[in-house]
Amino acid sequence: MTAVTAPSSSAAPAPRQVWNRIRGLLLAVLVLVAAGVALAATHSGDRHGRLDPRSADRSGSRAVAELLKDRGVSVRVVTTLQDATSAVGPDTTLLVAAPNLLTQGQQNTLRAATTDTAGRTVLLAAGPPSVGALAPGVRAEPSAPVTTRAPRCSLDAARQAGDVETGGFRYSSDSLDTLACYPADGLPSLLLLRQPAAGDTVLLGSPDILYNDRLDKQGNASLALQLLGSHSHLVWYLPSLTDSSASTSGGGNDRAGDEGAGGESSFIDLIPPGWLWGTLQLALAAVLAAVWRARRLGPVIAERLPVAIRASESTEGRARLHRKTNARDRAADSLRHASRTRLAPLVGVSPRDAHSPAALLPAVSARLGTTDSGLQELIFGSAPSDDAALVLLADQLDSLEREVRTS
Repeated sequence: MTAVTAPSSSAAPAPRQVWNRIRGLLLAVLVLVAAGVALAATHSGDRHGRLDPRSADRSGSRAVAELLKDRGVSVRVVTTLQDATSAVGPDTTLLVAAPNLLTQGQQNTLRAATTDTAGRTVLLAAGPPSVGALAPGVRAEPSAPVTTRAPRCSLDAARQAGDVETGGFRYSSDSLDTLACYPADGLPSLLLLRQPAAGDTVLLGSPDILYNDRLDKQGNASLALQLLGSHSHLVWYLPSLTDSSASTSGGGNDRAGDEGAGGESSFIDLIPPGWLWGTLQLALAAVLAAVWRARRLGPVIAERLPVAIRASESTEGRARLHRKTNARDRAADSLRHASRTRLAPLVGVSPRDAHSPAALLPAVSARLGTTDSGLQELIFGSAPSDDAALVLLADQLDSLEREVRTS
């Protein structure tokens, strides 16, 4: 008698079936990645960030930088405190795009470097966390809406520019040597601190006049060019959270002061509150959707079929399911289980021991008068390796049953 050998399991899908199932998803992912790379490569030359003089986005400042270059002003972009402090001088304007991002130590270092340089320092939207250190004697008041305002001061740059779009933080100072322009609710949104020997400091409550999409409004361009083009060199300082000086110069502002002397912020601290609340709402919506769409599982209910199903049809349907999933091991187990159940009463084995090799095999061998070692593999063996082997197994089991009945 021929023994059939096969792997221990064949329920796992074939590699070709796995590929057919996932190739659509892989193609979609590949298209998305290719599109993202293409978009990044296309716009990488124009997109840098908010108030970046290299950026052509709406919130970038490339337009004003190009106009300054046309007027003979060199524009240099720096992102570290060391580069910013080393570039100051009597013929240089230092623009600090986000002073509130600086730690207390960085603010003190920047203030010390710009003192007695006879240059100009422009602070954009400097609020309470930074104005005290960068402009001593000045206080930042709550911000006002950005709208068109008249200069109402004697500053030549403001009078030539006329009405501009200003607002944001408002400032007050005890110093007499100041020029206050573009008042909002009684306090100026542009303040010029004049220090003839040490240079001057300009505080602008809002950076809107420097945005690409706002530069052509009212007198925004005129005011921006006069404030930033008063010297032959412009250093455009974009503070970065990755600047090493932020972790070595101590913390003291609203972003870094609460994290200790290192001035470091955690990842959660850097996420705007709106994103956190939005993520929480999306998570809650996902849970509610899962509860709504989840399958309700209850006790099994016996139900009479509306029609009678032939045994042959049930057998054929189950066989097709086994074939679809390549479950030759389960099909072989079913065939062997049925054969053992039918063989047991023929050889005098109780139904309780029908599936015990120690009880069934000796009885079958004695009935047939043979000691064929392939009998155990046939009745209790492993799964067939392919469909042909499964068909052969069924034929061999059928032949064994006929032989036992006629013996």
